[in-house]
Amino acid sequence: MSNTNEKQIRFWPIMAAIFIGSFLCVLASATINLALEILTDHFDTTLSSVQWTLTGFMLAMGTTAPVVGYLGERFSYRRLYLFSLVGFTVASGLCAAAWNEQSLIFFRVLQGAFSGLIIPATMSIIYQIIPRDKQAMAIALWGLSAMLAPAFGPTISGWILQNFDWQWLFLMNIPIGIIAIVCVYAYIPYYRLNIPKSFDGFGFITVVLSSTSLLLALGQGHTWGWDSMKVRLLLIGGAFMLVLFIWRELTAKTPLLNLRVFKNVRFTLNTIIANIITISLYSGTLLTPIFLQRIQHVSAMDTGLILLPASLVMALAMPFVGKLYSIVGPRWLMSVGILLLTLGTLTLSWLSLDVPHSYIVWWMIVRNLGIALVVMPSSNASMEQIPPELSGHASAISNWTRNVFGSFAIAIFTTLLASRSIDHAASLMKAGDTNELHIGMMSFTMSVNDVYLIATFVAVAALPLSLLIGKIKQPVVAAKEERISA
Repeated sequence: MSNTNEKQIRFWPIMAAIFIGSFLCVLASATINLALEILTDHFDTTLSSVQWTLTGFMLAMGTTAPVVGYLGERFSYRRLYLFSLVGFTVASGLCAAAWNEQSLIFFRVLQGAFSGLIIPATMSIIYQIIPRDKQAMAIALWGLSAMLAPAFGPTISGWILQNFDWQWLFLMNIPIGIIAIVCVYAYIPYYRLNIPKSFDGFGFITVVLSSTSLLLALGQGHTWGWDSMKVRLLLIGGAFMLVLFIWRELTAKTPLLNLRVFKNVRFTLNTIIANIITISLYSGTLLTPIFLQRIQHVSAMDTGLILLPASLVMALAMPFVGKLYSIVGPRWLMSVGILLLTLGTLTLSWLSLDVPHSYIVWWMIVRNLGIALVVMPSSNASMEQIPPELSGHASAISNWTRNVFGSFAIAIFTTLLASRSIDHAASLMKAGDTNELHIGMMSFTMSVNDVYLIATFVAVAALPLSLLIGKIKQPVVAAKEERISA
């Protein structure tokens, strides 16, 4: 490590700077869910259209994440983190100033682009300046920031939407962003591991084209028709660009993303597990708020309160998972977590029009506890055998794939929600139901159950893979320069 700050690196100040920035980034995606119905009415549009404020955000995160490795090495991860926080804060102000649906989606995409740089940059900083014997706890705290945001996000969002205009969902990011910028500037040292010789522009273009083409096809398939020429061309073009991107990264002298990290089997398996869990995770964050507001007519504030206990359990479990990781290893933590996630998701596929809120609260708690047991172990286990000089590329790949699969999940679930609602409505009318209001509510509830059931099968697929992730011994850190103070 060159050009490092001569001051002794301190664990807690660095983690505070990382914690606030990561919290802010995830909070931006966690607060918008409750506002989808409100934004639909405000802009007089459809749910499938306004959901692009969420999908576009996630897509932009997945698009910019691949360049983190290059930018971090070229300008240092400290400067990249600072730049991203400044951009994110400015974009939040622009979202609040949006004058129509299209401008809001555009500014949300801009906000997501900066967010896509923040998460992998913070993970890279952890694995490059925090010694290995403290990395498990550091990742647990890093994960805690990502869990606290959805824990408090819905409640904060519900309170704001009930008492103020939706613009305050974005305005509240500004003071937090300023605090994060000050902390990063004060506590995270400047350092460089290596400097790339060139930027892989061709790789960047192909990864952007492949991500946007595939997501657009999945998101608009139910509107344009899955057998339409537009959807077919987007799917074929996106797949072709993805193959082209992979070929480029494997042959370029200075790749945008060093895909050779996939030679590490441990990294590859944990990346697959993380992506599977991400797909199942987004079913709950998307479906539950919409079901409560649309079918049971629960206010935004009360929806946030219903979701709060499960999110708090998930957040509070993270530090304990960090402690348990060094004792039992990732295999049993992830296996138990996947089983709990599967059980919680399955029981949420049995919703009815008058299902009690206590039922939703309890099974969301079970589901989110499972997520807490999987997220941190999979993140840390994937990076344990990656050398520091490749950690930027590895974290960029992990976050890129998670964001892209998260975007795909939202697009697919939204599509299924619309298509299955139409099918169930037709079946109910055929069975003799003539009450249009009842048909609408029943068909939507049944489609929510269908999507939750699909998410259950997705979660189960990660179980056999988790059994292959064993515990590895951590090397003893003896060098004085690698020691870190509390």
